[in-house]
Amino acid sequence: MIRAVVFDVGECLVDETREYGTWADWLGVPRHTFHAMFGAVIAQGRDYRETFQEFRPGFDLYAEREKRAAAGHPESFGEDDLYGDVRPALQRLRADGLWLGIAGNQTVRAGGILRELFSGDVDLIGTSDDWGASKPDPEFFKRVAAVVPFEVGEILYVGDRCDNDIRPAGQAGMHTALVRRGPWARIQWNSSEAERLPTFRVESLAELTARIAEFNASTP
Repeated sequence: MIRAVVFDVGECLVDETREYGTWADWLGVPRHTFHAMFGAVIAQGRDYRETFQEFRPGFDLYAEREKRAAAGHPESFGEDDLYGDVRPALQRLRADGLWLGIAGNQTVRAGGILRELFSGDVDLIGTSDDWGASKPDPEFFKRVAAVVPFEVGEILYVGDRCDNDIRPAGQAGMHTALVRRGPWARIQWNSSEAERLPTFRVESLAELTARIAEFNASTP
């Protein structure tokens, strides 16, 4: 049975459109051009961070984050950046008695924002900076499994990427749900992995309650 649900952050809970727009502004390139190159990099199966290299060779994302913060323009997100189905989905899953967590590749700063937004809604919030391991490294999912108070096979990991979320979480022994939104899911949706690997494929987090109930009812 599925007893715990753990969510990725970017393009699962948080719409990153505004944030990537501010990166385009920081680079001094048109947002449309930045977004087009971003999609091209993903479609080619490359690391999204290579997008920045296309505009500024040698770009150091971590160093530039610090520069942005020092300039008074830190990376940020808030309630207005959450997808509309996030709050209702968390409430319904909690009402069903499921243990809930949030775990993604996020900075210490982002972890603080997540705790401000969700500390009363979930049981755990963990980030790659907290754990010293980033997806898709298997160590990241070992950390997730270690902090969830159920067996690894009772965890559902929800994300928008086959490469970073679905494949490694499945290899760790978790069930997975691929949500169709954001550039990665849209580009990968019809791939063989996206069709074959997830336990569930959903268009909205609102579908999770029924899908989990159906799955658990069919479990011997």
